[in-house]
Order: sequence, then C-alpha cells, then structure tokens
Amino acid sequence: MASNGSKATVTDNYTLAFIQPADNSDMATVIRQGLTEFGANRPGFAWEDPELDNLSRAYHGDRTAYWVVRSRGRVVGGCGIGRLQGLDDCCELQKMYISADHRGASVGAWLMDVALDFAAHHYHWCYLETLGGMTRAARLYRRSGFIRLPQPIGQTGHNACDHWYIKELNNNKITG
Repeated sequence: MASNGSKATVTDNYTLAFIQPADNSDMATVIRQGLTEFGANRPGFAWEDPELDNLSRAYHGDRTAYWVVRSRGRVVGGCGIGRLQGLDDCCELQKMYISADHRGASVGAWLMDVALDFAAHHYHWCYLETLGGMTRAARLYRRSGFIRLPQPIGQTGHNACDHWYIKELNNNKITG
C-alpha cells in the first residue's frame, strides 16, 4: 500500500525476479502464512512439499521457473511453473502466494502474466489446483483464461485440493 492508503501499482512499488537461494526462507514464510490463513496447513497441501524450503533448487532446471515479487526489498509473493507429473505437455502453476497486505495491488495478475508467458514457450497446457475458499485467486484464474475441471489430473500429491483448473496455451485444444 502507498503511504496515503491508496492501492499501489505494480510498477510503483514492486520488483520481479527469478528466485535466488537468499529468497528461499522468505518465500517459504509467505507460502506457509497463506496456507495457514486458508486452513491448508496440513497434509494434502503444499505445506508438506519437500521443496518448500528450497524453491530456488526445485525450480532450477529445464522448463521450470519461480519468480518472487519484492516490495521495498522484502519478498511479498511468488509463483512457479513446474512440470505436471504424468502429463508431458502440461505444466502446473505452482505455489502462487502473495502476502495478505499486498493483495489487491495487481501483483497476482503480474505474476500470472509472467508465468503464463513462460509456460507458453514450453508447454501446451497449464494446470493448477486450489481450494474453494480462495475466491479471489479463483477470480484471477478465470480472468486469466483458466477453466474449471470436474476432477484433478496428473500427479501433484495435493489430494486435499478441491478445485482444479486448466488453460490451453498457444491455441492447443483440450480433447478427450
């Protein structure tokens, strides 16, 4: 937020960069705070993902990336694109979390644009899993072109998620 209480814009107060090892702890904290806020600090969610404390290593490689957003030098959010286990041409939008005090400043839309642009260069489809209670996030997903699925696909290990979405990239039609 700007000091006068108005909503900050992405370009005014935020920077975006690929995650670095020095960001791991701060991003893990942002993710755990978000998971706790929505009651997902339990088995079946990202809470137990082994890579949560070392995202820079987990997203270092071919066809994967993780970005962090900083405000005044502090990590306030991030998201990643990773392979979806079990489906070769489909990636997963992963671990997209923004600190509560920075939501509503277009940070999520900015992250989504960057992540989907990257995904379109490497995959045909992008998948994500979430919770029904994350209504603001669901609006962002729909605005970004994701459609709701009746059941999960791939092998994410997040069996407690209850909403699943997919988006075609580069006009690749979903069939089957």
